[in-house]
Amino acid sequence: MTWASHVIGCGFILGWNLVSLLVEFLFLSRVYQLVPQLAVKPQRHTAQCFLERQQEAVHIQGETEFLETTNRFINTSRTLEKPKDHNSSLEEQPATTKGLLHCLQDTRRLLHTCREGWEMYCGQTVFLAGLGLTFLYMTVLGVDCITTCYAYTQGIGGSLLSILTALPAVSGLMGTILFTQFRNHYGLVTTGIISSCLHLGSLTLCVFSVFAPGSPFDMATFSLPLSKNSSSNHEMLKDGQAHVYTFERNLNQPIFPDHSPIHWTNSTVLFDGQQDPEQPDSCISISLLFSGVILARIGLWSFDLTVTQLLQENIPEAERGAVNGVQCSLNYLMDLIHFVLVMLAPRPQQFGMLVFLSMLFVTTGHMLYFFYARKNKTKKAHVIKTSEKG
Repeated sequence: MTWASHVIGCGFILGWNLVSLLVEFLFLSRVYQLVPQLAVKPQRHTAQCFLERQQEAVHIQGETEFLETTNRFINTSRTLEKPKDHNSSLEEQPATTKGLLHCLQDTRRLLHTCREGWEMYCGQTVFLAGLGLTFLYMTVLGVDCITTCYAYTQGIGGSLLSILTALPAVSGLMGTILFTQFRNHYGLVTTGIISSCLHLGSLTLCVFSVFAPGSPFDMATFSLPLSKNSSSNHEMLKDGQAHVYTFERNLNQPIFPDHSPIHWTNSTVLFDGQQDPEQPDSCISISLLFSGVILARIGLWSFDLTVTQLLQENIPEAERGAVNGVQCSLNYLMDLIHFVLVMLAPRPQQFGMLVFLSMLFVTTGHMLYFFYARKNKTKKAHVIKTSEKG
């Protein structure tokens, strides 16, 4: 998009996705060919699920017949008591009551299902490992739109940023390869511990970047955008304030020119009344930040594969759907929280505080996994000691 145009860039992304779709389909087909058991579901679970569905259908049908009988009795009694002029209003009232009862029953059934799912999730032996993985989603230290916007404010151009975005993908593949090597040599649980150490060690570079030369971090500017002190800096764009400038991007031109009050830079708008961000006098801070993000993908991908494998191996097949549903909901919740925190601290000077919060959540997630690993090791030692005595 920097060297050609947005149209060519979008066309390339479209073609890349089509090719990736074909490659993914071939790989999945190959997996099913190598492991035919994946396409076969045990008959015991199938019959059990069928019986449960039949019982639920009979139960719902019985409730429906009961409601219809009750409503019919109410209609008959009310018709005998009331004049015929009110027949239309009396016929609508039972229908409304019936719909309300069905709505309450559906809500009750939904809440009961959610409660069973959470109880099932918390009762798993790998509960702490799965919960630790969810905390890793509450971070700004990743390759997403937040890091991209921060990089633009630090003077990083689109072409260089595309390279910095591609490097974490390469390091992620390295993490996938290392996962298989570590698991073969040290086991699955120990692989998670090694991956956690690699992840935390790499992210320390991001913490150092907050205090390195060129960092815009300033505690004096940390204030919520909804407070009175910062309300003047977060005014909404009013009519007549916006001016669209059509210009061709020059690689030698600074990202944030100083000659106009509002600029369009990679779909980022600077409003009137706000000072243009100053170009950093050193690239050490942003270099440390991206170095930590790139290297952290090795431990992150290896840890993610470890926890995913633990969930697959230790959760009964009949409970995997409910447990994975709760796991995904927690992941999305943590991902949502990190966007909310960015809304509360949107300035580049406040990005350092988001880095600290991200490290806090990531460290908490890995500590939860360490507790699981210790508990698992203690349990295995107890089993070995019991078998030796027997």
